[in-house]
Order: sequence, then C-alpha cells, then structure tokens
Amino acid sequence: MKVLVVGAGGREHALCWAIAASPLIERLYCAPGNAGIAGEAECVAIGADDIDALVAFASDTGIEFVVVGPEAPLVAGLADRLGEAGIKVFGPSARAAMLEGSKGFMKDFCARHDIPTAAYGRFTEAGPAKAFIADHGAPIVVKADGLAAGKGVIIAGTVDEANRAVDDMLEGGAFGAAGAEIVIEEFLAGEEASFFALCDGETALALASAQDHKRVGDGDTGPNTGGMGAYSPAPVVTEAMAETVMDEIIRPTIAGMKAEGAPYVGELYAGLMIADGKAKLLEYNVRFGDPECQVLMMRLKSDLLPALLAAADGVLSMFDLRWYDEAALCVVMAADGYPGTYDKGSEIKGLDTAGAMEDVIVFHAGTTSAEDGRVLATGGRVLGVTALGATVEEARQRAYAAVDAIDWPGGFCRRDIGWRAIGR
Repeated sequence: MKVLVVGAGGREHALCWAIAASPLIERLYCAPGNAGIAGEAECVAIGADDIDALVAFASDTGIEFVVVGPEAPLVAGLADRLGEAGIKVFGPSARAAMLEGSKGFMKDFCARHDIPTAAYGRFTEAGPAKAFIADHGAPIVVKADGLAAGKGVIIAGTVDEANRAVDDMLEGGAFGAAGAEIVIEEFLAGEEASFFALCDGETALALASAQDHKRVGDGDTGPNTGGMGAYSPAPVVTEAMAETVMDEIIRPTIAGMKAEGAPYVGELYAGLMIADGKAKLLEYNVRFGDPECQVLMMRLKSDLLPALLAAADGVLSMFDLRWYDEAALCVVMAADGYPGTYDKGSEIKGLDTAGAMEDVIVFHAGTTSAEDGRVLATGGRVLGVTALGATVEEARQRAYAAVDAIDWPGGFCRRDIGWRAIGR
C-alpha cells in the first residue's frame, strides 16, 4: 500500500516507525514530517492544516490510506474531505471530532448519555462564570472550550486564580477563538491515566494503558504542557478497571455517537481520573496521545497497519492486538522556556549515540535538518527519548541514560518520569 501519515510531531514519528515495519507498505509518506521521520518515510512539504493540498497530494499520488495524527485537521474536516475523494482514512469525521474540538460539546454529550464526568458549567461571559466559581469554591478547573494544544486547562487553587483565568480567556484572549467559550468544572482528586481504544463506529478495541505527565516541572509542578513524558502500562489501570472503563465510558460513547448520527471511527483517547476504584472522564482526545503514542508503539507486538485498516473498514470485532510484557517509558526533551516563549534553531548533537543504545528509540517532534546535515530544534517539545525495560524502573534508567548522551544545551527535561509507578 501507499500510505500517508499527516503530522510533524513525536506521535507521528512513532506512527511512521511502526507503520514502516509493516510488510503491507509499498511506500510511506509523511506531511510535513520532521528530521527523524525522514528516516522512516518520504517527507512532503505540506502542512497538517492545509486540507486542500493534502487531499490533492493523496489523490495525485495514488495514496490508498491516510493516517491523521493531530486533532486540528480532524476537527477541520480532513477525514470528511478524504472520504469524499474516495480515499480511505483513519480518523473521525468533523462531527465526531467535536468530542475534542469542543469541551462543552463533550460535557453535554456525557450528560446526555450518563457517562461519569465532573460537574460543570459553560460560559461566554465573565460575570456568570465568576458567580459559578463563587458558588463552588476552589480548587476548581477552568478550560478553554476549543483546541489549545493541551495548554488551555487551568487548575485553580484559589477563587482569585480561577477568576483571573476567566478574565484571561474570555476578556484577554489568552487562547484566541478557542477561549471564546469556557467550561468550568469541579476539581477531581485521584490518579490520572490515559486510556486508548481503536473504534470502527460500532466496536471499540482497548489498547494498552499509559500515564502522562502534564506539568512542566518535577513533582508535577508548574503550568500544564502538551506532555513531558509517559510510561506504559499504568499500574492504576488494572484489568478490572479497564473493563469498567470500557463498560461505563468507551462503549456508551461509541453507541451514543452512532445514535446521534456521527459514528466514531479512529483512535479515541480518554483522559481519566481514578479514585476509590472508580473512573471519571476528564476529557476526550480524538487521536493518539503524545507522548503516550511513543510508549504504546514501543510495546505493540502486532502489525499496526492492519489494525488501523480494520478500524477504517468497520471490522474490529474480528480483530485483536498483542503487546510485549515489557514496560516502556518516554522522556520529553523540550526547548528552554517551554511552555512559554522559547528559542528555535539550536543544534542537537549526540542523537546517533543515544539511538544506538539497547532498546532505545529517539522519536523526533520539533526538529528539522539543516542543509549541512545538522539537526536543529524548531518546536517546544523537541524529542521523545523512549526505552523498553523489564520494569518501569529499568525502562526509566535506559531512557535517562540516552537523554544524558544527547548534547543539547538549549533543552531540558523532567527527571522524575514514571515516579508514580516506581513509587508503588
């Protein structure tokens, strides 16, 4: 097959790495790709949000299957446009992608279908939002309704902090159009986990569990980011908990979307809060997580491509996946200043040394290749140094040994990825 992967991050590098290993692949493209992806696929200089150009390229090149990595083109209707052009695609329609495209839509959907989630309110004006905050007190969570690259969530420890978040989003335009409406919801205590399922519109197939690290600093301190590291499996997601999540959250969502005329086809990622043996839905994402995808792909024993095709073809009920027993752990290396303002263009050395270590893959996110072959940092999250090990602790030791082999003075990472699992 000729396959096109859309995107340029660590998630897309992991997907390309897995898909490139499939015997079904004749030619693999990635648009736009990055310096690491170029080792797995032919990179095409088309942005992930340039829907017209992506559809034209896929049509002109004879692409038979498109795997969409990021959420923004899905929310904008890329899967719909590819389908209209007769090209098979892995990823939900624009209507189904509203599960991530609008937090308000997701919360209302959960209310309609009795899916456990935090109590909430939706607001477009600061006055009613602040009245809701005053009634409920703090801690409380303020979220931009639309897409904000994982940064549109403020966990406010005080009422004043929550009110400032309301002002910043609704009146200060902190997240642009994404924050023109906000969702305010109760704070849920417990342990977060990431739960993934392949979906074909009727059937959902659970994948391995993972746990992300959203805060920028060690000890889960500082502002939220797109993710500073992850590991799989997550001990908090036991077999019993996984089945509970499927029964109470995932399957009702698939049935509800079908009933509402927007069958969900693609990867469904549930952000969960688990406490006292029960799970509540924090958020839905309509794609693989980043950096969770990196650890999932390292642990996947089966060929990924047939699984994605089975979802697109509606035949997941006859499909299964196998996983390595080993744990995987990913450490994200980010540019100094992230998630705030950061410099671009610094050189990264030592990548070959790190990548040659046993059971280590360095997935690229925000990188590009200079004309002279040097690898330069171009994004906030730049590398996902990922390793396998018999335990989370062993995987962490390997990942950090590889991190230490990378010579990049302009970058930083958290040093405590996997702390919850190791603390057990």
